Amino acid sequence: MAEQKWVYSFGDGKADGAASMRNLLGGKGANLAEMSNLGLPVPPGFTITTEVCTAFYANDRNYPADLKAQVEAALASVGKTVGASFGDRKNPLLVSVRSGARASMPGMMDTVLNLGLNDETVMGLAARSGDERFAFDSYRRFIQMYSDVVLEVDHHNFEEILEYYKEEHELVLDTDLKSADWRDVIARYKARVQEELGRPFPQDVNEQLWGAIGAVFGSWRNARAETYRRLHNIPESWGTAVNVQAMVFGNMGETSATGVAFTRNPSTGERAVYGEFLVNAQGEDVVAGIRTPQSLTKKARIESKDSKPSMEEAMPEVFAQLSAVFERLEKHYTDMQDVEFTVQDAKLWMLQTRSGKRTAKAALKIAVDMAHEKLIDEKTAILRVDPASLDQLLHPTLDPDAPRDVIATGLPASPGAASGEVVFSSDEAAAAKKDGRNVILVRIETSPEDIHGMHSAVAILTTRGGMTSHAAVVARGMGRPCVSGVGSIRIDYKAEEFKVMGVTVKKGDIITVDGSTGQVIKGEVPTVQPELSGDFATLMGWADSHRRMKVRTNAETPLDAATARRFGAEGIGLCRTEHMFFDETRIVAVRQMILADDVKGRVAPLSKILPMQRDDFRQLFVIMKGLPVTIRLLDPPLHEFLPKTPEEIAQVAVATGMPADKLARRVQELHEFNPMLGHRGCRLGITYPEIYEMQARAIFEAAIEAAKETGEAVTPEIMIPLVAMKTELDMLKQKIVAVAAAVEKEKGAKLVYQIGTMIELPRAALLARQIAESAEFFSFGTNDLTQTTYGISRDDAANFINDYIAKKVISQDPFVSLDTEGVGELVRIAAERGRLTRPDIKLGICGEHGGDPASIAFCEEVGLSYVSCSPYRVPIARLAAAQAALSTAARQGD
Repeated sequence: MAEQKWVYSFGDGKADGAASMRNLLGGKGANLAEMSNLGLPVPPGFTITTEVCTAFYANDRNYPADLKAQVEAALASVGKTVGASFGDRKNPLLVSVRSGARASMPGMMDTVLNLGLNDETVMGLAARSGDERFAFDSYRRFIQMYSDVVLEVDHHNFEEILEYYKEEHELVLDTDLKSADWRDVIARYKARVQEELGRPFPQDVNEQLWGAIGAVFGSWRNARAETYRRLHNIPESWGTAVNVQAMVFGNMGETSATGVAFTRNPSTGERAVYGEFLVNAQGEDVVAGIRTPQSLTKKARIESKDSKPSMEEAMPEVFAQLSAVFERLEKHYTDMQDVEFTVQDAKLWMLQTRSGKRTAKAALKIAVDMAHEKLIDEKTAILRVDPASLDQLLHPTLDPDAPRDVIATGLPASPGAASGEVVFSSDEAAAAKKDGRNVILVRIETSPEDIHGMHSAVAILTTRGGMTSHAAVVARGMGRPCVSGVGSIRIDYKAEEFKVMGVTVKKGDIITVDGSTGQVIKGEVPTVQPELSGDFATLMGWADSHRRMKVRTNAETPLDAATARRFGAEGIGLCRTEHMFFDETRIVAVRQMILADDVKGRVAPLSKILPMQRDDFRQLFVIMKGLPVTIRLLDPPLHEFLPKTPEEIAQVAVATGMPADKLARRVQELHEFNPMLGHRGCRLGITYPEIYEMQARAIFEAAIEAAKETGEAVTPEIMIPLVAMKTELDMLKQKIVAVAAAVEKEKGAKLVYQIGTMIELPRAALLARQIAESAEFFSFGTNDLTQTTYGISRDDAANFINDYIAKKVISQDPFVSLDTEGVGELVRIAAERGRLTRPDIKLGICGEHGGDPASIAFCEEVGLSYVSCSPYRVPIARLAAAQAALSTAARQGD
């Protein structure tokens, strides 16, 4: 049996690998091979595959038996190509050792340059190059990097020695040091290594090589790499490759240089070379920021008011070659490239190319421009933009050039940025809005009673709660910036102030909240408004032409509905009627209804609420103008509408005219140990049918009024929540149909409507075939379906879910991205069984997952009719639905 190939060579105009092999060779190795095959000037080298990384960890950090021989053969081949030999005293081959995972992880893993230098080979390098200063500069760099990366002697040790030496000899720049200086510094470096480790710096070049290879594989599991993988959903099982490449030197004097460039501007997307270079330097100098780099182009130099010449001016011939390479790479890869290069003695060498990281604004512009330039087609342009990144474009953002006095950082729970006066209560926020003041609501945590305050505030800040807390979910729905879980802030409601890091912020003080970064900033920071025309409109138009699923919104206020329409929503998939009940003009009547002892006592306050609900629905129907509107009947347990503290009970007693002791007793009666699994949803409708009858009447009367107003037929979809049994649905449906008949008779109008249910309990999913006999549509309430499938309360999950992710029990929060294995299986079962009874049943999703791109891909796979999400996530869902449709079509070979 042929031995397994662990090592792939590249350079000298040919390569064993290609760009298509990035899973095996990592992104860097695959692209080095590809550039070699294209005939670009790439220093020769070889890639040790990601499979070695997997084997290394599977075998207790031991290498495959035949790896050593393959590496030695590849190294000899590199030496032959460049006319040097590894470890040769007179003519040494020097190499760089770099990581290269299949997904780009910039700055996360370790690199070693100038490997192969020791006390003897440095003299050979000096003689060969005719520049002793360059040789010893390279040696000191190698000792510093190797000691830091491989021997774990911190680089601060060496920086300290160098700074002290420069002070001692009154030298300013590294380039001021002569050959004798570097010899002296090297002696001090080696003494420090001996002191720290109790053994000398390794002189054996093979020990150096295997030490560096081991360090790169070891760095795959260092803390910063693990954190990066978690944030970017990169599986640990992918592993990293190691690239060993012949050194080329940018530090060989004034005709040598090193640089980093993007073929287009990664911030704006403008079609212009963007980058920096340093004369007489090595790559790490540009990245490390030790010296100030110079501009690549004359135009960029003039714009930055830099007096030092650009590369275009200092090295015109090499710059022309580099520009031609950029053009060629963009055409070949059909994407913006992030490139590293070195110039050695006026000869250009390409060290790396990869698709460049970019802002959402740049991604949009580059995708649309490249489609117009015919580099890519419309479908590719749609797939190029990360839907989640659109969040950056839909909200005001902080001016990137403005100063920031950051006093605390929490979770970036809802994007956007806003400045305002600090208030600590929802009532104050509502009052301030009436006065025309911008306020930020600061709470320990929010509850449904804070809806009016959250709506009145320009941003929300909480000290408790995670990314799926009440504050986070509601803020995203409203498009309000929100930072949650700022545990370092201590709120004193009584003193009306909060303290953090020695700073005291009082009621009325101005702060700025950046919901995209989680920053809390003292004072006002100017914002930049989003731009939704131009490239954004073009790409969204293309996306709409390629998607199958409709995109609706979760909305219950005219503002939310209008915002969602502006963002392209095709109806309302969830109108939560209870949010309307919390309005301060209605809450008294709602409480009177809840506190009543009998049906008669409940009917009077319900008759007060009826015209208000009717007008709410009329406004939504008018804004949606003939588009479908799904209205969920009352869902939360009644205790949520009642006061909690003795002070609140006393206030409500005065407002409702009920004795405080009776009110306190009623609050106690309605208390539930586990209200999320208690008396809520359709169970309320069965116990208190008059509530659902009032809501049904409000919907039907509003539909008739809106149809007259707009001239468009209104087909309301009435949704009954938390159904577990067909009998529940049948009983409530019968009452709603009776109300519809009564309204038709009274108004002399014909109503067209649908009655359906939310599938949010496992029992309902399993019995969907029976339930579909009565339900004309299903909407998956995936928030509750996740809670009831896992047996985890969403509100409490934040306390431990991060531990589960950190300890790899789960890979992601199931409340953020749908658990396709468990919860998704229930959705799949319900969809299949529902269609068996009613083949044309309308199927939607209206939980928070409706705006999550990964969950939307699953919805496309299952064949749902639509997704529904908060208004500001509508464009994200439109793009994600298009990408899901294109990916499905590609899989099916369409």
